[in-house]
Amino acid sequence: MEYMSQEGYDELVAELRQLETVELPRVRDAIAEARDKGDLSENFEYRAAKREQWRLLGRIRFKQKVLEHARVIDKSRLQADCVGLLSKVSITNLGNNRSMTYTIVSPHEMNLREGKISIKSPVGQALLGKRKGDEVTVRVPAGLLKLRIENVEL
Repeated sequence: MEYMSQEGYDELVAELRQLETVELPRVRDAIAEARDKGDLSENFEYRAAKREQWRLLGRIRFKQKVLEHARVIDKSRLQADCVGLLSKVSITNLGNNRSMTYTIVSPHEMNLREGKISIKSPVGQALLGKRKGDEVTVRVPAGLLKLRIENVEL
């Protein structure tokens, strides 16, 4: 079971719909067009279109499985003072004194450009269950990070 926000769930549904109704028919048309060109044994366009079709079908199956096991979280049932899924956390890196704000989300919603980190990431795991003022040490590929939680909100 995978917990996620309503927004994340809606984005996955929209992406799946796009793949099924736009991308897949486009690839099927490309396969049909390449097939009409004759000999399939030496037809690069046909092989490329078939590879793209398999890639799309794999993505569609993956998105369907995620949505099948997804559960949307009711934000009203979450604790606002403790870091958890969908918490917005302001932290300070004590090594360089830089402040950052992240929202803790499911792995399928993760997007660093939007300030969303996965609950399964090393930082997300370390912050889980902590409160304002707590300090945590996180092992990341670059070494150890020492972080202080400045604020937690929903």
